[in-house]
Amino acid sequence: MAGFNGDLDRRDNPALRRILADSMPDTFRWLLSHGLRFYGPMPEPPHMQPRMHNVLPNSRAFIRRLEPAARRAGAVIVKQARVHALLTEGSRVIGVVCNTPQGRRTVHARGGVVLAAGDFTNDPELKSRYLGTQEAKASGVNPTATGDGQKLAMPLGARILNGDLALGPELRFVPPVRTNLLQMLPPWPWLASFMAWSLDHMPPALLRPFIMSFVTTALAPSPGLFEAGALLVNKNGERFTDEHNSPALALPDQPEGNGFILLDARIAAQFEAWPHFISTAPGVAYAYLADYRRNRGDVYVTAPTLEALAHKLGMPANALDRTVAGFNDKAGNRPPFGAGPYVALGPARAVFVHNEGGLAVDDEHRVLADNDAPIPGLYAAGSTGQGGLLLKGHGHHLAWAFASGRRSGRFAAAAAQTRR
Repeated sequence: MAGFNGDLDRRDNPALRRILADSMPDTFRWLLSHGLRFYGPMPEPPHMQPRMHNVLPNSRAFIRRLEPAARRAGAVIVKQARVHALLTEGSRVIGVVCNTPQGRRTVHARGGVVLAAGDFTNDPELKSRYLGTQEAKASGVNPTATGDGQKLAMPLGARILNGDLALGPELRFVPPVRTNLLQMLPPWPWLASFMAWSLDHMPPALLRPFIMSFVTTALAPSPGLFEAGALLVNKNGERFTDEHNSPALALPDQPEGNGFILLDARIAAQFEAWPHFISTAPGVAYAYLADYRRNRGDVYVTAPTLEALAHKLGMPANALDRTVAGFNDKAGNRPPFGAGPYVALGPARAVFVHNEGGLAVDDEHRVLADNDAPIPGLYAAGSTGQGGLLLKGHGHHLAWAFASGRRSGRFAAAAAQTRR
């Protein structure tokens, strides 16, 4: 994991990183024991060994398998209940006050309250404070990542660590209106087993169309498009920023917060084969222009001329001609934008995928106050209780959610036994 961190490694929490590494073998076996199936391990450089496991048939399987197990263990799940305050007795957290469709409800905790409400990538207030006012304009991929857990704990003296570190803002294609086949698959155990067998035994040519339905959803367009000479324009057909200088930061200020990536015939031909891909799910597959043509007709538009392309996109008639002519006049050492036929990919928007800004916690996941003393009765897990741990690389946030969630629950339960 230090290899992912690079120069940021000095800001990591080595104690929590060791806890994550030591906890995952048992945590993974625990997931398997509840009927979850994975495909892997798959390579994930710079890890020295294959370590990435992809849940089958899709992420709905986590809820499908773990929710019944939680209920069998005695858990009571209350839906549409938003906690708006922590209940305290002196300095100890003893419960929560929440609003439900049936009215206000108070829940008392025997051993402690575990905050597990994700990060704050969709909260303008915390993003503005830790990431910047312009960054705060970009939304989060997860609309419910509103920093509720962090904001509940901070009035008690808790603090956020590494709040300025985030994946984003980056360009992402808007999600398809219709749910794709992979997302629609029911999380049946036999289907997961069949998928695992298929991935190992079926010819890649038969599997590829199925995998592409996932890789062309709402993933990030490769920066290599702009390196090859693609242009980014707004809904009016105007180029509004330097594509090589954090274009996602400028996109929220454009009409409807969307943009389109323009490709000439040369660039389009280049991105039909390796190593020039449009998007990727690492360890799974790479998607090329033809894959978007087949799978994402809603974000793929082509025309023989710039005027015809502008018409299809609903832009002013001569907008793209003027934009391309202006770019080519001042292209400098960048390749000029050439002849058609032309392709527009989009709309694309600017989003945050996740951020590292979790509450400071100790090695028992107790939330720490400014003086590093635990706040009695208050725990945090997942992104809410990331504690300065850096989780760069695919799957690490999910691994921490499971590992820290189980551990914090155990410590809270142990505290209940101690208080009896």
